[in-house]
Amino acid sequence: MPLLDADTYLDRIRLLGVLAILIAIATWAMDLADWVYTCPFCRVQRSAIGVLGVLMLLPRPGHWLVRWIASVVATLGLVVAATQNFGGWRRLSAGEFSWGEQWYIHPFLLSGFALFILMAQIMLIHGSARRAALPDRAEAPARAMPPRV
Repeated sequence: MPLLDADTYLDRIRLLGVLAILIAIATWAMDLADWVYTCPFCRVQRSAIGVLGVLMLLPRPGHWLVRWIASVVATLGLVVAATQNFGGWRRLSAGEFSWGEQWYIHPFLLSGFALFILMAQIMLIHGSARRAALPDRAEAPARAMPPRV
């Protein structure tokens, strides 16, 4: 299982979709239980991660309509996450930034994670469309590696 091979993740798109849904449910549960402060930015990000997770579970996540909906949802989540993350950079540049005692739930850090998760989800959804358009790997002839020069 090569970690840098896109097929590794495309083969497991549904498992990753379930993981995204579990992340969204867990973070919503913490929010609704008042374990974390109410943050509208975080709510949009976790909702987008959950919706994209559901779209990753569909039988054809690469269908044009799914990709369109996923792109809209991901764009909203990415813009909100980038806006929140930029606020951290703005405070850092002004010399006002502080991690605090609970640095592991700092909005700057979590919004950065959300950016990476959302981008990975949209890349997988769009990648599944490209993959569906390719011939089956079992039927495709093996390609010879070009000689090294």
